[in-house]
Amino acid sequence: MAEEMSLNGVAAEIGISSYYLTRAFAAATGRSFMRYARGRRLTEAVRSLLSSDTELIQVALDHGYATHATFTRAFRKEFGVPPDAFRKNPTSYSLKLTEPLQMDKSKPIELPPPRFETREQFVIAGLLAHYSFEASEGIPDQWRRFAPHIGHVEGQLGPETYGVSCNFSRKGEFDYITGVRVIAAIKNTPELSSIAVAPARYAVFTHPSHVIDLHRTQYAIWNVWMPQSGRRISNAPNFELYHEDFDPVTGMGKIEIWMPLES
Repeated sequence: MAEEMSLNGVAAEIGISSYYLTRAFAAATGRSFMRYARGRRLTEAVRSLLSSDTELIQVALDHGYATHATFTRAFRKEFGVPPDAFRKNPTSYSLKLTEPLQMDKSKPIELPPPRFETREQFVIAGLLAHYSFEASEGIPDQWRRFAPHIGHVEGQLGPETYGVSCNFSRKGEFDYITGVRVIAAIKNTPELSSIAVAPARYAVFTHPSHVIDLHRTQYAIWNVWMPQSGRRISNAPNFELYHEDFDPVTGMGKIEIWMPLES
């Protein structure tokens, strides 16, 4: 943790892309990799502040910060207090520390082998919202808000619904659109937006259980299937496809996860 660290540097060190590291880590932990790493580094700095009288600049250097100022900014952003104030009166503050992760060994799910399909460009129209991997609990409510629009979106094609994840950032943030396929892009309104999904080759996975377990299928795709298959998922939109027999009340019915592949 003491060396200077970047997402690209860590990814290169273990021989994967920064995009894969971000997505696989999020699928396994529900967290942004860089936020977790920063939290761990600063947690160790807290322990140094409490257990020694080492000068603040040396604590900063020992934990990968080049200057007193950058360390202070990062510490204040993480814990809401500057490090010197915390050191003077540590009992006055209750810091939220980032402890080493304990992996949930119950997450892997038995996935049927995927099929592979090439799909031409298509357009999805619906509700768009912005999330992070650490805070995506608003997605079920987004689906509830979209439900009255199903069957009433101009140019809708077919009864299926789509949950499209796109515009991924290195900070672990992304856009999610709950929508339906339409003939052409719609005029964006404060409520409805549209996105064109470019042509791609996909690995298509059938989710084998209740909708509440989608995260387990995502985990299996990123952390089991992908390393074993040797294939790479591209930084293009991926989506859930909810077939006509899917019942949002019971959470049961056919759900597919379409993951775009690097060529």
